Amino acid sequence: HDFQGVMVASPANPTGTMLGKEALAALIETAHGKNAAFISDEIYHGVEYETRAVTALEITDEAYVINSFSKYFSMTGWRVGWMVVPEPHVRIIERLAQNMFICAPHVAQVAALAALDSTDELDRNLAVYRENRRLMLEGLPQAGLSDFASPDGAFYVYVDVSPYTADSRAFAREILDKAGVAVTPGLDFDAERGHQTLRLSYARSTDDIAEGLKRLKTFLTHRRG
Repeated sequence: HDFQGVMVASPANPTGTMLGKEALAALIETAHGKNAAFISDEIYHGVEYETRAVTALEITDEAYVINSFSKYFSMTGWRVGWMVVPEPHVRIIERLAQNMFICAPHVAQVAALAALDSTDELDRNLAVYRENRRLMLEGLPQAGLSDFASPDGAFYVYVDVSPYTADSRAFAREILDKAGVAVTPGLDFDAERGHQTLRLSYARSTDDIAEGLKRLKTFLTHRRG
């Protein structure tokens, strides 16, 4: 089928997995071969662990890159970000922006500029995510959740819960009610297979993540009988 564009998020939500340069280049080549735009969602760039996330701009200038201050810069709610687009389309995007939102509020722009220089704080945040990730990779299998892809970036683990349920929404509610742990049903991300998956976020304090894993292990142990 013909298509006008391909949008790829790497690191991805909900899995946290990333595409390497070769895989990303292959997707870009395929899209351009179909005369389609390639849109790279790079909102989680910077939140990466063992390998560096690859930007589409390392491969081509003919890509649309979307980024934000929400994740790496911890400015969720400020609603400020940026795009990099091919030169011939800059004015087109400007016209769209002018008709949709004009610009980010001035205070958000000033805060974003300050965030760019907050290297020490950003590094500390990343160190917390890294330790939380380590706890998740260690603690989830111990709790009885071992079927997941190790996250390369972002701060999520997307787990298969098919041994426990075929209704992820009801299961998420049960975990919240009985264990006091908030998780996201996979149906929010995949209408076909999300009935048997959950997304777990580790973007909290390390103490919170450790406590959440402890509660989850107790809950699943009791549920298995």
